[in-house]
Amino acid sequence: MSPAGHAPDATDAVSSVNVPNALTIARLVCVPVLAVLLAYPSARWWCAGLFVLASATDLVDGALARRYGQVTTFGKIVDPIADKALTGVALIGLSLLGELWWWVTILIIIREVGITLLRLWVVRIAVISASRGGKAKTVAQMIAITMFLMPVAWSWWGAVSDAVMVVAVLLTLATGLDYLITVARLRGSKTRTAV
Repeated sequence: MSPAGHAPDATDAVSSVNVPNALTIARLVCVPVLAVLLAYPSARWWCAGLFVLASATDLVDGALARRYGQVTTFGKIVDPIADKALTGVALIGLSLLGELWWWVTILIIIREVGITLLRLWVVRIAVISASRGGKAKTVAQMIAITMFLMPVAWSWWGAVSDAVMVVAVLLTLATGLDYLITVARLRGSKTRTAV
């Protein structure tokens, strides 16, 4: 058994100092910058560009980690936290500006924070990687937020942005429920093993 209380796996032998984790940290650094830019209406294209760039690192870091065998426990835990921090700041900023319904922001943040806490709660049993549904949820959220950040004046843009955000919310709820079921099974399995 390792000191963390779980059986060692391949991720325990990989150094956390690598390019994928550096990209994850870079995404975290973008969070306060995005928060500042949101305060300036004239910087909305910069906001959208920074959000897209930071979001792209989420797609790249995971692909690099898997391709070059650099998947680490640090990355599995910090990567989703960076995602949630980035989307959370964008959502709160948009709601403060009166451009996004508060119920959407609150619902998504409660789900994301709750799942993050659950992820940390079960980390001694297993580190649960993002599922395909979770990845689809993240992509949907990022597309919807990007559309809301872009200062586009086309008449149909608002309706399309709203529709994409609704899809993102539905995926957020569905994947949250799926994660709760996964955690319940893990805890149940652990309890039976202990008995």
